[in-house]
Amino acid sequence: MNIIWLGHGSWRIEVADQVLLIDPWLTGNPMLPDEHHAAALAGATQILVTHGHFDHTQDIVAVSKRTGVPVSGMYELAQVLHDQGAIAGAAFNKGGTLRFGSVSVTMVPASHSSSMAVDGVSRSMGAEVGFVIQGGGHTLYHSSDTTIMADMDWIADYFKPDIGILSAGGFYTMDMAGAAYAAKRYFDFKLVIPSHYRTFPALEQSAKVLADGLPGVRVVEPEVMQPIAV
Repeated sequence: MNIIWLGHGSWRIEVADQVLLIDPWLTGNPMLPDEHHAAALAGATQILVTHGHFDHTQDIVAVSKRTGVPVSGMYELAQVLHDQGAIAGAAFNKGGTLRFGSVSVTMVPASHSSSMAVDGVSRSMGAEVGFVIQGGGHTLYHSSDTTIMADMDWIADYFKPDIGILSAGGFYTMDMAGAAYAAKRYFDFKLVIPSHYRTFPALEQSAKVLADGLPGVRVVEPEVMQPIAV
């Protein structure tokens, strides 16, 4: 498995026979220069969307059209994106599992909000979610934008993920201290990667607090377009 940060909350997960793009944000993403866009999308097989906010959905339709890759996500959000021209994947819901080749993706709760401008009007896009990805001998929990939540207890117990991608920038999500608490309180991760940080001044710029709070756990600060191999 190769885990590749596209900056902010955008990820490329190369696992087994799949290349999953999670919330690929290209246009206006200050961490992903234009010259990296083609490589970020190359060979993608599925696009997963966690919630409706612009920094997660702004490019979904264009990326889907450009790559010919289907989009899957929360029922209401996926329907809107499909109506706007994204190639239709699954409009599913929390607890649902999709199987792509030898990889499975289960939608799990997050605690945030989800809205998107449609025809100039802000609309609710159902619920915000995270994903559990199983394949290549690993189970990865992608928290999406969330605060600490009690649902992490059963997610950890049921799926037993060994890898966590945790939104940890603060302001819009839990911060580094909160992510460290959640990882220690609920999970038994072997690898933790922070997400949704460093993009804007309001967000945390370093994962030192996260790493210091998780002694014995491999905490990797990602660099854009540099694979983290597991």
